[in-house]
Formats: sequence, structure tokens, C-alpha cells
Amino acid sequence: MPHEAKRLLIFSGSAFESTFAYSRAVVQGDWCFVAGTTGLDYVTREMPKSAEDQARNALGTISRTLDKAGFRIADVVRVTYILTDAEFRHEVAPALCEVFDAVRPAATMFVAGLNEPNMKIEIEVTAYRGAASSA
Repeated sequence: MPHEAKRLLIFSGSAFESTFAYSRAVVQGDWCFVAGTTGLDYVTREMPKSAEDQARNALGTISRTLDKAGFRIADVVRVTYILTDAEFRHEVAPALCEVFDAVRPAATMFVAGLNEPNMKIEIEVTAYRGAASSA
């Protein structure tokens, strides 16, 4: 019988997590799957106006979530960006490069509507902490 890795659920306290029955992240073995994360500032409970500030907040939440799960940004192998306007890609690029320039995960970016009209970006990541990522 194959060994089954324990499943760990990570929560950030977002109202969406309980309303829509999901976890901020799920750790399964050497993998961590972080749910789509928007730019809400969890201290002020406000959404910044700029897409760049929203991206920075989302990446901060993702970084803290990975840390809580025992992972690092350097472990990220896949990232998906959802923008509400294609023009925001220019605005968020500096924030994305600050975090992922040395990591260079596989990435997809697309334009779609999000849950609230003030949301401009949502980011989800997948991280792997196997032997190759611990270097």
C-alpha cells in the first residue's frame, strides 16, 4: 500500500474562505497549492486602488501563507495571474519581478472578471519543496 501524505489546510481568515468552503492553501506531501489571492490589506481590511498595490498585497499574503505551510517563495513552480484589464499587466510587472525574478516559475496571465468590482488582480501559486527546490 503506497504511503499517503498527510493533508494540511491553511487558512488566512478571509471571509471568502468560509463563505465558499475553501482553504487559503492545501499542503499535500511536498506540494503546496495556494488559492487565488487578491490584494486585500488584512490589517486595514481595505482594497488598495492601484493594481500594483493590490499585487504587492496579494504576494505578501501568498508569502506569509507559504511560510505558514513550511514553504518559501523560492519553492514556487507555477503561478497564475488573473487581471480584470489587460493594461494592468504593465502596472503590476514591477511587483511581480521583485518577487519572482530569481525564481522564474512557469506562469499564465489572463483577463477575467473577479468577485468584487474593486478587485484588479488575483494570484494563485503552486509550490514544490522536493530535493531540487531546497538548493
